[in-house]
Amino acid sequence: MAKWVYMFGDGAAEGSRQMRALLGGKGANLAEMANLGLPVPPGFTITAEVCAYFYAHDKQYPDTLRAQVEAALAHVSELTGRRFGDAQKPLLLSVRSGSRASMPGMMDTVLNLGLNDKTVEALGEAAEDRRFAYDTYRRFIQMYASVVLGIPHHHFEEILESFKERKGLSLDTELSAEDWQKMIADFKAKTAELRGAPFPQEPHEQLWGAIGAVFGSWMNPRALIYRQLHNIPEDWGTAVTVQAMVFGNMGETSATGVAFTRNPSTGARELYGEFLINAQGEDVVAGLRTPQNLTEAARTAAGSDKPSMEVAMPEVFADLLRIANRLESHYRDMQDIEFTVERGKLWMLQTRSAKRTAKAALHMAVEMAGDGLISREEAVQRIEPGSLEQLLHPTIDPNAPRRVIATGLPASPGAACGEIVFSAEEAEQMVGAGHKVILVRIETSPEDINGMHAAEGVLTTRGGMTSHAAVVARGMGKPCVSGAGTIRVDPVKGAMSAAGMSFKKGDLITIDGTNGQVMAGRVAMEQPELSGDFATMMEWADACRRMQVRANAETETDARVDRRFGAGGIGLCRTEHMFFESERIVAMREMILASDEAGRRQALAKLLPIQRGDFATLFEIMNGYPVTIRLLDPPLHEFLPKRPAEIAEVAAAMGIPAERIEHRAAELHEFNPMLGFRGCRLAIAFPEIAQMQARAIFEGAIEAKRRTGVLPEPEIMVPLVATKAEFDLVKREIDEVAEAVKAQTGEEIRYSVGTMIELPRACIAADKIAQSAAFFSFGTNDLTQTTFGISRDDAGSFIGAYEQKHLLPDDPFVSLDQEGVGELVAIATTRGRQARPDIKLGICGEHGGDPISIGFFEKLGLTYVSCSPFRVPIARLAAAQAALGRVAADGEG
Repeated sequence: MAKWVYMFGDGAAEGSRQMRALLGGKGANLAEMANLGLPVPPGFTITAEVCAYFYAHDKQYPDTLRAQVEAALAHVSELTGRRFGDAQKPLLLSVRSGSRASMPGMMDTVLNLGLNDKTVEALGEAAEDRRFAYDTYRRFIQMYASVVLGIPHHHFEEILESFKERKGLSLDTELSAEDWQKMIADFKAKTAELRGAPFPQEPHEQLWGAIGAVFGSWMNPRALIYRQLHNIPEDWGTAVTVQAMVFGNMGETSATGVAFTRNPSTGARELYGEFLINAQGEDVVAGLRTPQNLTEAARTAAGSDKPSMEVAMPEVFADLLRIANRLESHYRDMQDIEFTVERGKLWMLQTRSAKRTAKAALHMAVEMAGDGLISREEAVQRIEPGSLEQLLHPTIDPNAPRRVIATGLPASPGAACGEIVFSAEEAEQMVGAGHKVILVRIETSPEDINGMHAAEGVLTTRGGMTSHAAVVARGMGKPCVSGAGTIRVDPVKGAMSAAGMSFKKGDLITIDGTNGQVMAGRVAMEQPELSGDFATMMEWADACRRMQVRANAETETDARVDRRFGAGGIGLCRTEHMFFESERIVAMREMILASDEAGRRQALAKLLPIQRGDFATLFEIMNGYPVTIRLLDPPLHEFLPKRPAEIAEVAAAMGIPAERIEHRAAELHEFNPMLGFRGCRLAIAFPEIAQMQARAIFEGAIEAKRRTGVLPEPEIMVPLVATKAEFDLVKREIDEVAEAVKAQTGEEIRYSVGTMIELPRACIAADKIAQSAAFFSFGTNDLTQTTFGISRDDAGSFIGAYEQKHLLPDDPFVSLDQEGVGELVAIATTRGRQARPDIKLGICGEHGGDPISIGFFEKLGLTYVSCSPFRVPIARLAAAQAALGRVAADGEG
């Protein structure tokens, strides 16, 4: 018989942390903590396989599930001395989601399950606190009605606020037991009105309703969006963990909180987190109350007048610190812990590997490797390559003037500037229109995830360091300031006020998530120094990787950034980008408008010294590292003005009739320029263009030798080749220029000529092309376009629909389509090597900076990847992880 349910509690468990695919992260780690003998409320986990069954069978359950759940309930009853549904000693439960990948706040939870009109009385008697019991019951009705019955939360909030207003009360804690009883009656009446049936009183009905709601939340909109953003497969599903309730809201000796075994923003080795006395877990993460610090040092640093846990509950704090250290040592990683204190006893509700900033991840990995807790190779594998982008964002210039209007909590580091928006919808709309925005909210909720993703940063007036806004922003690498309580926000009017100033939607503010400051207007920023832990990690990564990492660059600035980020050369210099400055574009247009070869050569003679100087500078900066220069690629009409006013302006500047420009533009017009008169076709029709560029490359190399003493070995790349004959014709032109330069200067330059593989035909004919070409560089942007028959510039209008309908796993222009485009790359690689075993193979499309694609290129054994300058650190780390993964896979046989 299939096993659908795994039990844990009282120092033993049927599962372990190795079973997270089956039990989800929460269930697996609860089992692990139980096996370690830590204080874990007993419970059981319904496996993620039931989730798969649930969706495959029209939301029905396996036949044997109910019996297994009943057996597990009986086991929990035995351990607790309480029975589910019993009117005298009721067992109350929490029902929580838990995928194998952490998805904080994205799925649903139900607490206090099992309460009804009878069991609430027993709870009050056992606790000797009727107010606590009725407060807990109303919380359950609110949560269950929202999560399971689909009744919006605001209906109950309106009843509560109206009641407090009538009684002249401001805080929930001011309500008595009798007040909560009246509130419960109103809540149940509202539920019956909106649902058309009474609030369910039977505990087993409540339980199965909650289990179904948690499984159902796997497919809710916010969970879908989160999975798309974090590449979490839909077929993983979620497990459901059912656990005996422990109560943090049973008076001043009870509490609930969240702790990190290290600082998740900096990686510092210190207990970090928050707690609330007399509260339940959702009070901390929802940000409805500003919590207290765990440690006295954190309280002092925050300037809080509320006692820390270290002072308020010293014995419990000592237990928490001991368990936190044990968990970090056991898991060999920073842990994110949820706990509850019930009448002075500490209970562990969850542990998981903590979300962290890239800065913290680097610091911890380097420190743990230094301590011998993990190896350097494991440290390299600990860092998510894409997260390094967080370190490449600007920070506030310390010398810049700033007008601070408020200070909140430094919830996620980094600085951001943007226009104020007050809703997630506004954020998406403004960003779609080309604006940069800061999302300003009283508090965020999981429904705000799209807006948070779109925004440059997030500012909230409520909530602590572990609120929803803080956790999600850190995971996204977005700067966040939370709990800025002196700011007043009116989202309805679209306004906020702070420090005597008023702000409206569209006004500029700057936030600093490193120190919590909120500033009026735009504040100057600076780039971070990539040293310390970053430099150490990059050094370790470079020692692990096999593939070279180059960068795409065509300007002096780009080349210097490439070197600063550790690029091992230039993998793609797009020479057309060099022609758009004012002096150059005039000469370029003269060449295009020339009526014969003599006229074109005259114009190209003006461009020669400019190109020569550009190449000499690139060679000088790279100083011996390889430089791959692509000959002119785009259609010539791209260099001509388009609009009548531009045509008239250019004609006047050049002293020619506007009609001449219009006539030439009409001659060059193409219905599909991507597949038109471009690439090697330009060099074949107008060989003088390739000849000028080849001469500029060779003479630039000689000039670089004069400056550095080292003669570069240029790599010249012929674009958009489909046949060997095309390549051979252009290569002959290049070789002839090389001979001419040698005859004129006496310098013999070592160089190689290769091609950019970006057409399916070139992949198929790679064995023939490789007979002449010294290297291939896969232009995967165009290869994806020509393989799919999709224009990258137009794909945005429908690729999203393809992803949503699971017709494509990812946007193929972001992550390589391995089945189709990847197969063509593999064919070309194999056939190219058959013809030329020592052929150099690289990739220079955007996929060169995508970690998943880099893993594929490592499997093919490519020589190098080339990407944009700011992706170089990401590519270096991803290439190292790919090499380590390949070694591990080879070792497993």
